[in-house]
Amino acid sequence: MASIPPSLTSPSRETARAISYSWRALPGAEAANFRRARLPVGAGIVTVLAVSWAYVIYMVWGMENMDAVADSLLMPSMIDWSVVDLLLVFIMWAVMMAAMMLPSSAPLLMLLAKINTERYGRRRALLATGVFGLGYLAVWSGFSLLATLAQWGLLEARLVSSMMNSASPILSAALLAAAGMYQFTPLKHACLARCRSPLSVLLNHWREGFPGAFAMGLRQGAYCTGCCWLLMGLLFVFGVMNLIWIAGLSLLVLMEKLLRQPRWFTQATGAILLAWAALVAGQATFLLG
Repeated sequence: MASIPPSLTSPSRETARAISYSWRALPGAEAANFRRARLPVGAGIVTVLAVSWAYVIYMVWGMENMDAVADSLLMPSMIDWSVVDLLLVFIMWAVMMAAMMLPSSAPLLMLLAKINTERYGRRRALLATGVFGLGYLAVWSGFSLLATLAQWGLLEARLVSSMMNSASPILSAALLAAAGMYQFTPLKHACLARCRSPLSVLLNHWREGFPGAFAMGLRQGAYCTGCCWLLMGLLFVFGVMNLIWIAGLSLLVLMEKLLRQPRWFTQATGAILLAWAALVAGQATFLLG
């Protein structure tokens, strides 16, 4: 059994015991009960991912076939955004973040389903786990709002094209360099450690009830956003609606969280991004000179 910090209160001790049990092989009936509790959570994750990726793929296809979707209510205008266009772009970012980030958070959600089943029973466990997921995605929705405003500003400044990719080598180089340097910072590694170690986060920051589940989701979402926000900013370089880079960044985030020794991978990624930034900046200097 995992050790329980002496500072934990009695309800938290019960939670810690449930968490530690969730990592062990369980006997027959109890294991079957946990599997039944996790099934709807897993189905919910798969459903949200399927809908999110279907939406992203449709938006990518729409950007490449504007004539075919000219009257679509889902597609924002290419230029001169209205309030409705801002809302559509925000929805685009929020759904895209759900599609990109939920795969790496799925192990934590499944662990929570087991813990909540031990504490609350199957029906309430499903609700509590879903509320946690809403809190997690709420933070990424906040990031999506900032990304939407940034995209609007960059579009108005003609630094991003109407096709939602960088129109400025200087902007591209700056974003690549910023993302590369961030990969070496203590803040990056601290946030990544929290994302990779849900057991310690749950042991030390457990909150009871649905408000508590939402608060824990917010906390975990904040760690995850702190880990990955500059990587998501690279979509302005590669193309906000570039399906290959959306999938590639999703895989990069997943590997950072699942590899046994992530530091070498994170730093190697940072070095590649810095070299790429230098190359883009060098090419821009040559062209301007």
